[in-house]
Amino acid sequence: MTKKKQHIRTLAVDIGGSGIKTIVLDEAGEPLTERNRVPTPNPAQPEPVIQAIASLASEQGEFDRVSVGFPGVVRHGVIYTAVNLHPDWVKFNLATVLSERLGKPVRVCNDADIQGLGAIAGVGVELVITLGTGFGTALFVDGKLVPNLEGGHHPFRKGETYEQQLSRTALDEIGKKRWNKRLEKALESWQNMFNCDRIYIGGGEAKKIAIDLPENVTIIPNIHGLLGGIALWKD
Repeated sequence: MTKKKQHIRTLAVDIGGSGIKTIVLDEAGEPLTERNRVPTPNPAQPEPVIQAIASLASEQGEFDRVSVGFPGVVRHGVIYTAVNLHPDWVKFNLATVLSERLGKPVRVCNDADIQGLGAIAGVGVELVITLGTGFGTALFVDGKLVPNLEGGHHPFRKGETYEQQLSRTALDEIGKKRWNKRLEKALESWQNMFNCDRIYIGGGEAKKIAIDLPENVTIIPNIHGLLGGIALWKD
């Protein structure tokens, strides 16, 4: 008997520079299990990361398909950049290899894109910024994703990129006060570039924000990096 659509369970995976998280979602994108997490292997090469995902998946019970958020450029399940993980990821077909390992169909997307898919309203110009190990961005126009923006690696100030100036490493080096001043300048820069209707800020370092945010800027829970995974199967 064919499994009814509303009973399809999606394992959502969020691969980060410091942690790998999983959760199982129902067809509406609501959690069916508790989120679990392990530290990202060091070095973060493909095989140990896949082993970590398989281990987490075994704790989550049954699922029918898999959505993965990856911190880099992804095209058709193949990784093209992995600045905060390991060079071995470049040209690695994560969708195919993980599907073979888990025995389920797998779709892979940039992690900031998935965070945005879990947060946006789908109206106007909406920008998602993720503050974590690196600096991620996702831009949406009336709910449609502008692919492969990778804004964190665009020039920002003093000859450095947004990621170099606002990564977790930068925060540790310059302290919370100066980091927040940089973030304030970055938000002004992105607003001037895209005239955003809404800007959403997520990621593990969003909790370090200590500035008065503009009215159109909202801090979102990091769980959106998992909940947005359901959108990869809406076709």
